[in-house]
Amino acid sequence: MRESLSENHAMNQARLWLTLGAVGGLLTVALGAFGAHGLKGRVAPDLLANWGTGADYLGLHALAILVCGLFLLQRPAAGLAHAAAWAFLIGCTLFSGSLFLMTLSGARWLGAITPLGGLALLVGWGLLAVGAWRATANPG
Repeated sequence: MRESLSENHAMNQARLWLTLGAVGGLLTVALGAFGAHGLKGRVAPDLLANWGTGADYLGLHALAILVCGLFLLQRPAAGLAHAAAWAFLIGCTLFSGSLFLMTLSGARWLGAITPLGGLALLVGWGLLAVGAWRATANPG
């Protein structure tokens, strides 16, 4: 019974990250298209470039979140992959979110939040690297 609950929890974690990664991909396409077609000519070129950077990083890290979900399907006990996915989600929210809000509002002070998101993304990559190293060193 306990093993079944543990397996169910692990599958739910993998499902969470696979779903959120897919939603991140959907948002990447929608927000990228909005920036390219809906904002062009309406916001300053530097802010439009910030929007593009936010969309690019969201897309890249949506894929990273998917990788974490796939990793957890193979290694349900890989807690570092779960932690990495959280770091990617927080990083996307802070990094891309601050760039999107700055573009829409013109409030350039929001750029002070962006590096915090970048730091969370770096932490996510570090956690994923260590988790992958440990999982492949101990394949059992």
